[in-house]
Amino acid sequence: MLNYITWTVKPEIFFLGNMEIRWYGLFFAIAFYMGLVMMTRMFKAEKVKEEWVDKLFIYIMLAVVLGARLGHVFFYAWDYYQHHLLDIFKIWEGGLASHGGAFGILIAVWIYSKKVTKRNMLWTLDRLVIPVAFAAILIRLGNLTNHEIYGHATDLPWAFRFVSNVQAWQHGAEPIFTAASHPTQIYESLSYLLTFLTVGSLYLKSKTAKDRQGLLLGVFFIGTFLSRFLIEFIKEDQEAFEAGMMLNMGQWLSVPFVLAGFYLIARAINKQPVHYK
Repeated sequence: MLNYITWTVKPEIFFLGNMEIRWYGLFFAIAFYMGLVMMTRMFKAEKVKEEWVDKLFIYIMLAVVLGARLGHVFFYAWDYYQHHLLDIFKIWEGGLASHGGAFGILIAVWIYSKKVTKRNMLWTLDRLVIPVAFAAILIRLGNLTNHEIYGHATDLPWAFRFVSNVQAWQHGAEPIFTAASHPTQIYESLSYLLTFLTVGSLYLKSKTAKDRQGLLLGVFFIGTFLSRFLIEFIKEDQEAFEAGMMLNMGQWLSVPFVLAGFYLIARAINKQPVHYK
């Protein structure tokens, strides 16, 4: 007899009229709040201008939402959205891509560095990756509560059965369960936890890591996107066009980040630390 976990946590915490308040949204809000707390403490410890944090928060909030949404639109669902352009703005219906969010953050930090800090953008990114890694943990737990982005069928004892008819189930229908599958949301969340602990420890315990520009960013890129690349091999395709591809879209989009991570680490080790006054 197969052992598995039947996952029956509903996506919504409660309804406000016809509007649902989801665990995913709560985790997203917690991620932003904790990111603000972490960056405030880091900036305060390094004696930089306090207003830099508030400005960074605005830049990143806009970058994540816009980048993740446009990433989903162009990387995964352009065949649909090119004929339904107004639907691009319907973020509440779902559809966010983490790679798009990453690209959005890079662009936002480049602008932020030019206009606000007047420092190399790597200085900001090496600190920002700590709360971003923490946020990644929560986002994948949000995917778990949404019964989405799960893996292939498996007979492992920690396999999960997810609800495949989530929307109908939320409105009273009997749940239809998937086959027992890899809980890849948990795999990714744990890998991001390891990345968070690694970059956080380097920042706090190493005397030079945070001053070797690009080092923490490189470690983050490898920890996040290499694990994503590997876990994708046991994950169900997110879109129909990925069927039959040697590597799926998530893997192709992860490769540049992994390569950039190795380059940034090598560069940081071979350059002298940069100290700002």
